[in-house]
Amino acid sequence: MPPSMSSEHLQLLIAGYVLGDLDPAEAAEFERLLDQNPAIAQEVEEMQQALELTYDLPEVVPPAHLRSKILSTPVSRVRTRRSMPWSPIFNVAAAGLILALGINNYTLRQSLLQSQSENRQLTAMVFALQGTERARMASAKFEVDPNTLEARLVVQNLPPLPPGKVYALWTVLKPDAPFTMDNQNAILTVSFTVDAQGNAIESMPVPKAYRNGEMVTRVAVTAEDAAAPQRHQGKAVLTSEL
Repeated sequence: MPPSMSSEHLQLLIAGYVLGDLDPAEAAEFERLLDQNPAIAQEVEEMQQALELTYDLPEVVPPAHLRSKILSTPVSRVRTRRSMPWSPIFNVAAAGLILALGINNYTLRQSLLQSQSENRQLTAMVFALQGTERARMASAKFEVDPNTLEARLVVQNLPPLPPGKVYALWTVLKPDAPFTMDNQNAILTVSFTVDAQGNAIESMPVPKAYRNGEMVTRVAVTAEDAAAPQRHQGKAVLTSEL
């Protein structure tokens, strides 16, 4: 930096040069400074790269409060420099560049947060169901992948039902869960039957409530009318805590 020029003044010249806002006389002066001090070229290159990166990113409009903050900060600082002879041009250049860099930083931060959210993998949920007094020897394992909302149910030793009856697997949620539930805070997840040995293996989609594990309190199996299992009239034959 030339010894007679302040760092602040030089930065304004660089900003005006990068944004193309210098008049011929100012541009000639800046070219002369570049010849005298080649190190200035590195600062010009860095500022140009930052501005090019801003143009390459998808446009993201910052919230109103953030945009106001970005705009107000450089303007208040620029107004203190009006003693410089060509400050209006440089003030506009600096304000424009600072605004562009501020929006660029906001865009990068939002993109990073979105990428982290998309890449976050939810942990599988596993329920071990035990038989009640209605089916003491029965057991089941219910595994849920909250990322794909797919599940697998493996049942053993559950007594076969007579014709016209099916077993129903229920997802039981907290009373204040923001999902449509029946009067027992449950969602019918799947209906199924077992073979002669009381065994069954079922794969099924599950409700979105499983993406927030805290909403699910337990799962249970009841025997229901095959024509209307959603009525949820049977007593639990298998039940589980998470």
